Amino acid sequence: MSRSTRQLKLGAFLMATGHHVAAWRHPDVPAQAGLDFAVYKELAQIAEAARFDALFVADSLAAPTGPIASRMARSDYFEPLTLLAALAAVAAVTERIGLIATSTTSYNVPYHVARKFASLDHLSGGRAGWNLVTSDNAAEARNFGREEHFGHAERYRRAREFHRVVTGLWDSWEDDAFVRDKASGEYFDPDKQHLLDHRGEFFQVKGPLNVARPPQGYPVIVQAGSSESGRELAAQTAEVVFTAQPSMAAAQAFYADLKGRLKQYDRSTQSLKIMPGVFVVVGDSESQAREKFEAFQDLVEPEVGVALLGRMLGNFDLSGYPLDAPLPALPLTESGQQSRQQLLTELAGKDNLTLAQLGRRIAGGRGHYSLIGTPGQIADELQAWFEEGAADGFNVLVPHLPGGLRDFAGGVIPELQRRGLFRTEYEGRTLRENLGLARPKNQFV
Repeated sequence: MSRSTRQLKLGAFLMATGHHVAAWRHPDVPAQAGLDFAVYKELAQIAEAARFDALFVADSLAAPTGPIASRMARSDYFEPLTLLAALAAVAAVTERIGLIATSTTSYNVPYHVARKFASLDHLSGGRAGWNLVTSDNAAEARNFGREEHFGHAERYRRAREFHRVVTGLWDSWEDDAFVRDKASGEYFDPDKQHLLDHRGEFFQVKGPLNVARPPQGYPVIVQAGSSESGRELAAQTAEVVFTAQPSMAAAQAFYADLKGRLKQYDRSTQSLKIMPGVFVVVGDSESQAREKFEAFQDLVEPEVGVALLGRMLGNFDLSGYPLDAPLPALPLTESGQQSRQQLLTELAGKDNLTLAQLGRRIAGGRGHYSLIGTPGQIADELQAWFEEGAADGFNVLVPHLPGGLRDFAGGVIPELQRRGLFRTEYEGRTLRENLGLARPKNQFV
């Protein structure tokens, strides 16, 4: 396949002040960005002008707690669907860029999720995407009447059924069901309405949905699980996968494994886009890029880095361990991200890192592959991953917002375009069209 027909896909990962845990302390970063719509409006316009495929907003249903929580900046930020609806509907903000929001299957119910994402797809003219997650934060349980989080296997059984119900509800109506014929008095064609009437292990949902079928048929389904259960769910249901991979070799193995699972579900390899996360710091020279990065690293308090580490390992409290001690042996968590726990444990052992060193190491990329250099150096690496079977594109993480995104859009994007690796204009108006994904047929027709 030539470059003219295969180009990489790019998502802009928006995390309030930036992906670096200390970004909010940097003088160039608006510390209140999590609740400042003007900041998000600027980010969306930067990304769309650069022709990113989508904006991606993650989510958690619990604020940080504990002795270090007051020093971390993930306690106040917009609910993703509300934010993306505003970016879609407010005049002159966005027109083409995709809008992907996280919504957990553990602490939601299918009808609400189906209705909200169908509404976002209509508001945006077909640009919505649902990042289906099972919740890796055990602290969410107590905000929803549970003493304990769901176990790993149960979370994935629930997610599989949740997906079946949501997609069934999106198919409640055929595309032309709503005739709205004033002369005859018929608002919709009853033969084109379909009741789901689902009864399963976790849910009983009759339907139909009280929103017309989304413009895309289904909003694009995104997932981020890389455990064995996560991979199998992705092979069965996902159209885009976000993943954290520490090296090209690891990314190639993940790519081959996940693409290889598609055949058993009668899916083509083109029906799933694998987009590893990449943490990027751009400079006019490599030394300038490293100086930028170290300015953020210098703001990392050791205790904050270790608190972030404990959260990412599966909600372990590591505050009782000496900062200069090695990472203690931890059980494989039932409640957290098993794949991320394995990745970070292997990183600590390979480089013989202390807790403080490991916390500092992940303060920016949080386990994702990191690139620090010039636009040309960064483009070289992205091109190699793309052309050598490690990625279909990338979910771009920058240390700070909006500056880091502006650096990538102004430096790396033109370099990728010059090489013929990235679009100069959008292919269509919907997220599916721009990602090259087929519009799903209604399962009841």
